[in-house]
Amino acid sequence: MNTDHLKAALAAHSQPKYRVRQALEARRSGALSWQDITSWPQALRDQMESVLPLWAVTPDAEATSRDGTMKWAFHAHDGARIEAVSIAHAKGRRTVCVSSQVGCALGCKFCATGRLGAGRNLTTEEIIDQVEFAGVMAERNDARVTNVVFMGMGEPMQNFDNVIAACRYICDPDQVGISARKIAISTAGWVPGIASLAEQQLQVRLAISLHASDDATRSQLMPINNRWPIANLMAACRRYSDTTGRRVFIEYLLLDGVNDSLRDAERLADLVRDGNFHINLIEYNPTDGDFRASGSERRERFIIALERAGVTPSVRRSRGADIDAACGQLALKTAD
Repeated sequence: MNTDHLKAALAAHSQPKYRVRQALEARRSGALSWQDITSWPQALRDQMESVLPLWAVTPDAEATSRDGTMKWAFHAHDGARIEAVSIAHAKGRRTVCVSSQVGCALGCKFCATGRLGAGRNLTTEEIIDQVEFAGVMAERNDARVTNVVFMGMGEPMQNFDNVIAACRYICDPDQVGISARKIAISTAGWVPGIASLAEQQLQVRLAISLHASDDATRSQLMPINNRWPIANLMAACRRYSDTTGRRVFIEYLLLDGVNDSLRDAERLADLVRDGNFHINLIEYNPTDGDFRASGSERRERFIIALERAGVTPSVRRSRGADIDAACGQLALKTAD
C-alpha cells in the first residue's frame, strides 16, 4: 500500500494520524480487509471500504514446495489474477519473484505465462503489495525479504513507469527498505526499456533473457527477437553498461538439443567476451511445451566450452518446480 494514499484518505475523513499506524500494523498482522481492523470504529471501516482497498491484491491460494519455496495466487479488484513466489535461502533470507503484468504478450515458447496471452499492466500498488505480503508471511516464519526480482508474469519493460515507481518505493528506507542492488529487473529484450532504465538514478540489476546465441534459434524461441535481433539487444546492453557502469546479467535457459551445443557455447562466449556481462545458466522447468532440460553431461560440456573461451558462468538451480513456481512456470495453476 502507498502510505501517502492512506494518509490522504484518512485525512479526508478527519481521522487522527495514529490511524495510519494502526492500518499498517493490521496489514503486518495479516488483516486482509478494513473489516479485519478491529481497533477501528465500524463506521470508519465501512467508509474506507468504498475509498481505498487495504490490499491492492488479495491472496486466493497458497502452495509450498518441498524446498521451502512458497507461491501465492492473487486477485486484483477487477478480478485479474497473478502469481508471486517467495524463495527460501539460508539464514532466513527470502527472494520474492513478482509479476508486473497479467499474463504476457511476448509469447516465448518455453514459458507457461506466455500461453496466457496479453492481459494488462499491474499498478504500482499491485506490484508493491506482492512484496509486502511476502514480507508479512516471511516474518511469520522468523524470516525477512532481502531480494526482489521482476521475473514473474509479464514483461517488466512494457510496464516501465509502474515498475520503476514500485522499485523506488521498495528501496525507500521509510517504506520497504530493500537496497536497489538487491532488486533485479529481467527483460526478454525490450530495447527501449533498457535505454530508459539507463537514464534512471536507480542501481537495480538488469537481467536479459537471452536463451540463444544465434538469431534463427532465438526467433523460434522468442518472437521478440524478430523486432530486436541479438546484435541490437547486445548493443543496447553495452550502452546501458557504459552509461551506468553496472554489469548486465545474461540469463540462458539450457534446452536439450536446441541451444546447448558446443557451437552455441562458443557463440555465447563471443557475445559477452568484450562487455561487462555475467552469464547465469538456468535449468529448464517443465511446462506444457515440447522442450526438455539439457542432461547433466550436455550441461557440463556447455560450461567447459564457456570456460575454455574465457567465460565463467553461474548455474541457477531450479526451485519450486513441484508446485509450478520455478522459472517459466507461472500460469495460475495454484488458483486452479
